[in-house]
Amino acid sequence: METTIRAILKILEKQYPETKTALEFKTPFQLLVATILSAQTTDVQVNKITPQLFKTFPDPQDFANAQIKDIEKHISSINFYRNKAKNIKLASEKIMAEYNGVVPQTMEELIKLPGVARKTANVVLNQAFGKNEGIVVDTHVKRVSQRLGLTKNTDPVKIEFDLMKIIPQKQWGSFSFRIVQHGRKICMAKTPLCNDCCLLKFCPTGKNLK
Repeated sequence: METTIRAILKILEKQYPETKTALEFKTPFQLLVATILSAQTTDVQVNKITPQLFKTFPDPQDFANAQIKDIEKHISSINFYRNKAKNIKLASEKIMAEYNGVVPQTMEELIKLPGVARKTANVVLNQAFGKNEGIVVDTHVKRVSQRLGLTKNTDPVKIEFDLMKIIPQKQWGSFSFRIVQHGRKICMAKTPLCNDCCLLKFCPTGKNLK
C-alpha cells in the first residue's frame, strides 16, 4: 500500500501542480465565509456572489452587525441560504466576541464556530494558514478515495482519518485539492472518464466503470 500511495501522489503532483482552492478570497475570514457557502453548492456559484457580498460586508464586524435578512438577500441564489446566513452571522459574532475579530487557527477552535465542521476547518487551515491538521473530504475526495480503495467508509470524518493514516501529513492539503480536481475533470460521479485516468492502473473499480 505504501508503494502504491507514493506512486499515486507522484502522479497527482505531475497531473495537478496547482493545489489552491477554486474559491476566491482575500482574507482568512473571507475564505471561511466562502467555504461555509460552498456546502452543497458549486465553487463557481459561490464566486459569483462573494465579490458583492464582501464589498457590502468586508469583515466579521459587518456581518455581526448585519440583519439576517440583509445577508440572505446577498446569498439567496445559494442552496440553504437561510441557514447559511444564520451561521455566518453567528460565527462572525463569536469571532468578534472571543477572538477579537481574528479567525482562529486551530481545528479545535474552528469547529466550535457555527456552520463549521472539519471539512470547512481544513480548507481554512490549509489555504489561509498553510497548516495540515487534517484532510478535506468533500464529495469528490469521498468518491475518488472509495474508488481507489483507499477507504471503505462512507462517513466523511472516518474517511478523513483513514486517509490521514496513509498520506504523509505534509501532503494532506495538496492531496485533497488534487483529488478534488481529478474528481471534477476525470473521475465524475456518473460518467467517469476511466480511459483518460492517470490513476487507472491503481484503481480496483476503474474497469467496472468504463
